[in-house]
Amino acid sequence: MQKMYLNFLPLATAVALAVACGHVSAADDAVVVKIGNAGPLTGNLAHLGKDNENGARLAVEEVNQRGLTIGSKKIRLELVSEDDAANPMTGTAVAQKLVDERIVAVVGHLNSGVSIPASRIYSDAGIVQITPSSTDPNYTRGGFKTTYRVIATDAQQGPALANFVTNTMHAKTVAIVDDATAFGKGVADEFEKTAKANGLQVVAREATNDKAIDFKAILTAIKGKKPDVIMYGGMDATAGPFARQANELGITAKIVGADGVCTHEVVALAGDGLSNIICSDAVPALSKVAQGSGFEKKYKARYGIPVQYTAAGSYDAVMVIVEAMKRANSVNPAKILAAMPATNHDGVIGPITFNDKGDLKEVMITINDFQNKEKNALELIKMQAK
Repeated sequence: MQKMYLNFLPLATAVALAVACGHVSAADDAVVVKIGNAGPLTGNLAHLGKDNENGARLAVEEVNQRGLTIGSKKIRLELVSEDDAANPMTGTAVAQKLVDERIVAVVGHLNSGVSIPASRIYSDAGIVQITPSSTDPNYTRGGFKTTYRVIATDAQQGPALANFVTNTMHAKTVAIVDDATAFGKGVADEFEKTAKANGLQVVAREATNDKAIDFKAILTAIKGKKPDVIMYGGMDATAGPFARQANELGITAKIVGADGVCTHEVVALAGDGLSNIICSDAVPALSKVAQGSGFEKKYKARYGIPVQYTAAGSYDAVMVIVEAMKRANSVNPAKILAAMPATNHDGVIGPITFNDKGDLKEVMITINDFQNKEKNALELIKMQAK
C-alpha cells in the first residue's frame, strides 16, 4: 500500500482510509497520528536520550488528555521512539525506520553527529525534524526546509562561555581539549575563536575521543602550562572522569564545558573534581523562566526523577508540531511543514519563533557551577540568532 496521510477532506473517506492504514483506534474511533522520537536510549548517553523521550511523551500525554481535533476528526497522538545509540549509522537507519512508520514529524536526534546525517532522510521524506539538543550550527545549514531546533547553537554557546571566562573569571590563559566529535570539536572551536578575539592566550589545544577513560597524559602535559582555565569540549561521560583526574593530579584550574558537560550525571562521574566545573546550558535554567518550575514538578511527578537537561525542549517541540497541525488544519506532513515558519509559541523554554534557517530567533544560555552537588545557575545570557 502506498504511504498516505489524512487531510480530513471528506470525513467518511478519511475514516475509511485511516482504517485501511491501521490508524483508527477501535477504543474511541480517533485517528492515530504518529510523532517520532529518536535519541540514545542505551549506552553512556542513555540518561539524556531518555530525558528527551520523557519530555516528548509528557507532551503527547497532555495533548491526548486535553483532546485534539483536526479537520473535525478526533486525533490521538502516539509517540514512536527509537534508539539511535548516539551512532550516525544507526541514526540514519532509525530515521528511515521512522519515515517508514509514517510519522508526521520527529523530535530528535540528541547528538549533532547523528542529527546531521539523519536530516537528509527526513528532508527527502518532507518530514519536520525538531532537535531539542543538537547544537552544531551545520545542522540547519544543509539547505533543508525540514530542520528546526529549540536550543542555542555552538556559535552562540561557545562565545558565551568564552566571554564569561574573560569578563567574569578574568582568565588570561586557557588550555582547550575536545573529544573529536561534531559537538565537542565544534563548541571548542567556537570557544577558541572568541577566546582569542578577547585576548586570551591559548597555551594548549589537545584532542581525545568520546570513548576515552584515561586523560592523565593530556592533563599532565597541560599542568605544565599552568593555564587559568581548561575548556573541555565533550559530553558528561568523559568530562566527569576528566575533571576527577585533573583534581587527582592537583590541577586547580577551573574546567569549563558546554551543555554536554552540564548534567546531573556528571556529579557522580567527576567526584571531588566537581567543584572545579563551570558549564553552560544551551537552554535557560528552568528556575529562571516562568513555566520552568511547573514543568519540573509535573515531570518529577510523572517519572519520579528530576529533569536531566533538554526534556523541556522535547516537550515544547511536540507542542510546536501540534500547533502547526492546528494552523494547517491537517496532519499531512507537507502541510505541517508549510505551517512551521509561522510558529510563535510560548514554550517552557521561553518564546519560540524561528528564523529562515530553522534556528531560534532568540536564545537564552545559562552559565552554571555546582553547589552541594546540585547545578547552580550563575548567569542567564540572551543572544540573537547567528
